[in-house]
Amino acid sequence: MRKLFEMHVIRRGLLAAAFTPMLALAAPHAYVANQNDGTVSVIDTQTDEVVRTLDLQAKTDGKVQAAIADRGEKTLFVVDATGSKLIVVDLASGEIRTRVAAGQSPEGASISPNGKQIAVCGEDDNLVTMIDVATQKVLRTIATQGKNPEHCEFSDNGRWLLTSNENSNDVDIIDLEAGRSVALVPTSGHPRGIAILPDNRTAYVAQETGSGVDLIDIAQHKVTKSIATGVRPAGAIASHDGKRVFVANGGGGTVSVIDVAAGKVIADVPVGKRAWNMALTPDGRKLYVANGRSNSVSVIDTTALKTVKEIAVGALPWGVSIPTSP
Repeated sequence: MRKLFEMHVIRRGLLAAAFTPMLALAAPHAYVANQNDGTVSVIDTQTDEVVRTLDLQAKTDGKVQAAIADRGEKTLFVVDATGSKLIVVDLASGEIRTRVAAGQSPEGASISPNGKQIAVCGEDDNLVTMIDVATQKVLRTIATQGKNPEHCEFSDNGRWLLTSNENSNDVDIIDLEAGRSVALVPTSGHPRGIAILPDNRTAYVAQETGSGVDLIDIAQHKVTKSIATGVRPAGAIASHDGKRVFVANGGGGTVSVIDVAAGKVIADVPVGKRAWNMALTPDGRKLYVANGRSNSVSVIDTTALKTVKEIAVGALPWGVSIPTSP
């Protein structure tokens, strides 16, 4: 009788466990680099509220650009453009661990798909500095063929790194296995943000003076098409499934939504002034847009294609980054 009772208790426990919902994982934060006041605003992506502000102004040489957290959100890497360094910040304490040389006048930076390396574009010496996330040391530098690389973006397979070169109006295609630039692709005018589709074959590059994006075939090393967007496009990002590309129009205060299959803009979503660099949540449901001249971040519902909130941040936000899941 006792054994039957114990079996009944165990069975009830197993059934309860089977029907108990799993605890939801905490959503990652969004990190906003505020260029003019040397701060980084930290946004809770569940509540869309600023929950912390890291004041790095006294600890940098002035111009804060990209800010990227590692996957576990233990370390924040911040580009100090004036000091030509990548500042490594311990997120628990807010203290700086170290400073890593990152080329002359660095601006754009991105983290590799596996979370192990950060690429930083040095504009004045035409170099990409590859930095190890774990050791915070320089692994190597790679020269660009183009001049003044601003953005550097990894392909999802980690094979390619593309740089947008402002002064030479072209894009470098860097083969990371070979460790060198293998092609220089002319574009239509002042390339800036880069969105590489998950197929690792096509890149959409914002053309600030061209009022659109150029589509680059990475394997063929050429522009295959241009799509008009808005005034002075600056940022570009692809949805996780590769079905859409979002383009921030800095002169128009909008984000253009491109349907990749149709090859055209299907919506223009109003945001703040000087829409700049963007980030998507891991589930792809929300897009965060830095509004440089509005000192804010717009939150776009990517299903409804409308802005659902505007969040006040620091002075002249340069861009937003959101880490992927660890």
